[in-house]
Amino acid sequence: MLCYSGGVTSTAYETRNGPHPLALKTPTPSLDELTQLSLDYLVQNPEQLGEFMVQTGLDPQSLRRLVGTSEFAHGLLDYVVQNEPLLLAVASAAQLRPESIMTVWARHHAPRD
Repeated sequence: MLCYSGGVTSTAYETRNGPHPLALKTPTPSLDELTQLSLDYLVQNPEQLGEFMVQTGLDPQSLRRLVGTSEFAHGLLDYVVQNEPLLLAVASAAQLRPESIMTVWARHHAPRD
């Protein structure tokens, strides 16, 4: 039995076929949003921030100077995606699927015609 006005299905239908979850599109953040989310995660985890600074050779002053630049955004995203535990941690902290982060990374590394 289907009630067209409210879209309600009978219990028997759902028992046989299971509930029909809505297929919502997973949000994909912009590069700037993802950079901010990644940087927020690093700031909240000083040991990870320290490792990032050692790996990139940045000191606090140069890090402050580079934040907000396109080069920093791309570099930070590259750093996050090459470290799977970090990728998973950033995704979890931001309540994103890791695939969303990889989509942004792939979009910015696609060959240009």
